[in-house]
Amino acid sequence: MREFKQLTTIDEVDSFIDQHQLSFIYISRPDCSVCHGLLPQVQSLMNKYPEIQLGHVNADEVKAVAGRFSIFTVPVLLLFVEGKEYIREARIVHMDQFDEKVNKIYENVVR
Repeated sequence: MREFKQLTTIDEVDSFIDQHQLSFIYISRPDCSVCHGLLPQVQSLMNKYPEIQLGHVNADEVKAVAGRFSIFTVPVLLLFVEGKEYIREARIVHMDQFDEKVNKIYENVVR
């Protein structure tokens, strides 16, 4: 199972997105049961997409992330291609639909 890089400042988040062609950010809070239940499913899914770099942000520690990405609930899943947001999913995520969206982008970018 692929591990997520812990991003602990908004500058680290911005650098992570800028440094990778494909970057995925998982934003959660420690007291969020949905976040904890969804994370292993997302980790498992991301095994199919080795070129996507994985980052994790604790919204309680990095409070600026809410304003930076206009986040009102957690978890939030963000996929960036060359620094531009292409996918945003929040709270209740249908993994099969999310997989289809990611796969479509991945096939077009990684060839």
